[in-house]
Amino acid sequence: MTPKQIERIRTKIKRIRAALVEEKRKFGGFFDSRGLRYMPPQLFIKIQDFKGGLVYLRWFKKNFPDDIGFPDFLFEWTLILFKNGKLKDAESKAIETYFSNSYLIDKYFGKEIIPIRKYEYSNMLSSEFLEYFNYSSSQTELNEFSEWFFNFLKSERFQKIKEKYLEINKRLLSEEDYETRKYLLLEIDHLLK
Repeated sequence: MTPKQIERIRTKIKRIRAALVEEKRKFGGFFDSRGLRYMPPQLFIKIQDFKGGLVYLRWFKKNFPDDIGFPDFLFEWTLILFKNGKLKDAESKAIETYFSNSYLIDKYFGKEIIPIRKYEYSNMLSSEFLEYFNYSSSQTELNEFSEWFFNFLKSERFQKIKEKYLEINKRLLSEEDYETRKYLLLEIDHLLK
């Protein structure tokens, strides 16, 4: 990437941040229906400014504390945490990424996506959502991350969480009792902690 291309991307990031700040100033809060807040991590990754990406994600977390994000955004967050040496945080975000779309990992590693018979409470969880996911373990600039990610996914910790998550979602598929469903969804929440 040329210095001019990098500068264009930095300018784009600044414009996005300025638009979000202006929105908050003007309306007293964020009404980001365009989803601008999800764009900067991808741009920081593109120019390999992982420190800048981490600063942005801290700002995001402070200003959008209840925002669960999209699967690709959570993946980018995982990558940025890894590149900044925050491995425990990256592990937690990788689990969140898996929960947001259990098919994303297979797509990243170039495996065949086989739909799992489980409760899919959002179209973000479906394999079709991944059409726009542009990361791959075959990208040479992601080799170190891919190796770490692969090893984490094989870890006992991740395997236990994954197994429990799938078990709960299979139960949710047929469970109709409101209180039981509520309890099961809380159980998924506790897996993230």
